[in-house]
Amino acid sequence: MILALLVVSSSLVQSQTFTVLHNFTGGADGSTPEAGVTMDASGNLYGTAGAGGETAGCGGLGCGTVYKLARRSSGWIFSPLYSFTGGNDGAFPVARVIPGANGTLYGSTFAGGNAYGVNGAGVVFNLRPPAHLMGSVFSPWAETVLHTFAGDGDGANPTGDLLFDHAGNLYGTASCTTAICRGSVYELKPSNGGWMETILYAFSVGGDGYYPIGGVIFDNAGNLYGVTNAGGIFWGTVFQLIPSGSGWTEAVLHNFQSASDGGFPVGGLILDSSGNLYGTTGAYGPQGGGTVFELSPSGSVSMFGLLYGFHCSGDACYSLPGPQASLFMDSAGNLFGTTTQDGAYGYGNVFKLTPQAVGWTYTSLHDFTGGNDGALPYSSVLEDANGNLFGTAAEGGSYDKGVVWEITP
Repeated sequence: MILALLVVSSSLVQSQTFTVLHNFTGGADGSTPEAGVTMDASGNLYGTAGAGGETAGCGGLGCGTVYKLARRSSGWIFSPLYSFTGGNDGAFPVARVIPGANGTLYGSTFAGGNAYGVNGAGVVFNLRPPAHLMGSVFSPWAETVLHTFAGDGDGANPTGDLLFDHAGNLYGTASCTTAICRGSVYELKPSNGGWMETILYAFSVGGDGYYPIGGVIFDNAGNLYGVTNAGGIFWGTVFQLIPSGSGWTEAVLHNFQSASDGGFPVGGLILDSSGNLYGTTGAYGPQGGGTVFELSPSGSVSMFGLLYGFHCSGDACYSLPGPQASLFMDSAGNLFGTTTQDGAYGYGNVFKLTPQAVGWTYTSLHDFTGGNDGALPYSSVLEDANGNLFGTAAEGGSYDKGVVWEITP
């Protein structure tokens, strides 16, 4: 059932200050930062760049990097932490890295691993800082591969953020197999000094959906939630995985129907304190450019609410112009996100949705111009304790290799 929530107004850009924190050069620092950033307890930012790096592998484009931005006085210091080689260590990180309880970073690469090299099925990795910095902020971190995907029953091409549970186990989504992009949800559990993988659910390219690319989240009852980019009845699904005995049972909470509610969800989901799910679709919807939606529990069903529909025109409507990352909700219940091709100039924007008594108010916080400020933000939005927002744009900037940006209120 679709419950329409009308947007009652749309605000002009508020007084914000947009700053580029780093311009990627395509060299040792990387290029094409599609994922957003994460923050540790000290306020340092961490992220991935999908290409570039110190090696000349991966067709000469570089195989991607992991980087750090540390706040120093009134500025930021950029440090490349690791460059992927495209071999056993992986290639093309397209998801964020997450800080672990032990002060190290965890993440995944879309490709690489084992003898397949850049054509491999991807890895899950851990990065730890060097024991001694040797007087240089550019000392590389050391990588440990926790799992190398083999395709088929094991899954392939992991995407979306990793997720820790309280016991220290990792969860994620693998978007494909070597034969077809049906995908799976997996768990990695520490075991005898290594990590043991368990496939919690393998999608069937049918009514249950397929191609899960946004990661998963937990609720308080231990259920997992995520989206599939395709399958179901029409154009993707929202799914729930329920622990059942020694396995997991899948339930489809919503099938996207294109015109009314959107299609092709890419970003993952978030959950509020009342158990409502929020997410986005990259395309379709009432105005053709993707949507922001809410799923609310109501007895044995989930009520779908359309919070906002983005517009598109021309060829942009066929290239996922809308949001392609998870939303962020602040303590006041405001939602923040990005679009890849919306905004005043068609290069994407950063937006805010503010809840009202009836509906939501839409505000564009920054419209990317495609120039020095960046272009095509696939990124999620992160907020710090002072209300500053952070993210990335995959292209544009001084070298047209992407940027890390900050918006201050």
